[in-house]
Amino acid sequence: MRKRLIRLTVASALAAVAFPIAASASPRMLIGFQDDPSFRWRDDRAQVFDLAQQSNAGILRTTVYWSQIAQTRPARATNPFDSAYHFDDLDEFVRNAGQHGMEVMLTIWGTPAWANGGKGQNYAPTSMSSLQNFARAVASRYSGRYQGLPFVRYFTVWNESNLGLFLSPQYDAKGKPVAPRTYARMFRAAYAGIKAGNPRALVGIGETSARGRDRFLGRKGTQETESPGRFAELLSQQRPRLKFDAWSQHPYPTDLRQKPLQKVRWPNVTLSQLDNFGHKLDKWFGRNGIPIWITEYGYQTRPENPKGVSYATQAAYARQVLNIAAANPRVKMFIWFILRDDPTSAWKSGLVKRDGPKKPAFGSFAALAKRYDGRSPQMVVRVNARNPVVRFAALELWSRSGRGAKVGMTVAVYRQFGKQPLKLVTTYQPESTIGYDGWVSFRVPITAEHERIYYVNIVANDVNGDVVNRSVVINVKG
Repeated sequence: MRKRLIRLTVASALAAVAFPIAASASPRMLIGFQDDPSFRWRDDRAQVFDLAQQSNAGILRTTVYWSQIAQTRPARATNPFDSAYHFDDLDEFVRNAGQHGMEVMLTIWGTPAWANGGKGQNYAPTSMSSLQNFARAVASRYSGRYQGLPFVRYFTVWNESNLGLFLSPQYDAKGKPVAPRTYARMFRAAYAGIKAGNPRALVGIGETSARGRDRFLGRKGTQETESPGRFAELLSQQRPRLKFDAWSQHPYPTDLRQKPLQKVRWPNVTLSQLDNFGHKLDKWFGRNGIPIWITEYGYQTRPENPKGVSYATQAAYARQVLNIAAANPRVKMFIWFILRDDPTSAWKSGLVKRDGPKKPAFGSFAALAKRYDGRSPQMVVRVNARNPVVRFAALELWSRSGRGAKVGMTVAVYRQFGKQPLKLVTTYQPESTIGYDGWVSFRVPITAEHERIYYVNIVANDVNGDVVNRSVVINVKG
């Protein structure tokens, strides 16, 4: 009976794929927000998730405050269900993101007092094993193994590690940089813990701010900083060599009204320096094509901040920066900070005003988030490849039906060569199951022809009647 229900529901979707859903060979990247107050602590947070869904966001980033989740030392630190841990609001956040079809990035930050002798959240733990154990517990909790706790794919370690506000000390008493060495030890421990808790997780390094002085001031009350370029170079010299899946960067303009491609002096890294930074990362770390995650960016507006840009300018800059990021093959993710202005923060880069109305940039963001949506990926296959496997995100279905639930699909496959019109190849109705990570895999019944592009348009649903629409692009090379 369950299987028949799937087929009956799928049959009703035939009309939806008579024409391409959004046939486009545009580059793909995950696009979304970080906004901890609005998504985690405000009474109306459920409505804010709806707003994010309206904006076509595909990912949400949030900070995992180690000092808050583990206010006392856990007895079994690697156990995600140790009684010392308090994950309640984070669990709710991850569930809400999944129910709205969004991936999650978790940034671990903030050392508890018991782990470093009360020095402060921005100081490293005395024993790196405490950080490793906590990272393992977090990654394990969101590994997809536990009922009701969705899979989290993306992690980063510490926030803006090149600033003393988030990681101290940056220099020793003689003015020599010490933060890269400290961060290397912290990242190595957290990376090992995350991969032990969830081997399929992807872990970004750096989370570096756009600028720094590279000069020790030694004045009380003054924040010590290092530039992202110099910090990354020093980090690459640490041994053993660090393993990571991407570099995380916050390429904000160095002035509130600075244009997106305004040139800045290296080793500061804004959007204008991103290509140069990527090439240097490859050289320093001995790798090719290191991915970059833009995990914070935004423009503040006036009158909320008198020094910000106008609403129209914010909208224009949002369009520009998203197009720039999508055109860079290294950039796999773009996080706008924040979705909605909040009275608890002086930062006013939201796309929505605190009292509810949307700023013009909301529409600009939503249009490009839909165009570049990384939940509908692109893939490359070789000439003559037969029945290639494609994958697409169905996080909404995972949240409602769970891992392993059956999914029915109505699929239309179109082929294009050069500038010729799209040609329908086939329409069919496969079945599959939801993977541990909320993605669905199935085979496309084609033999890949030379230099063709195939558009695989999908309407997928479960027995509960939940539906997702995706479009996967297959590029044929070689």
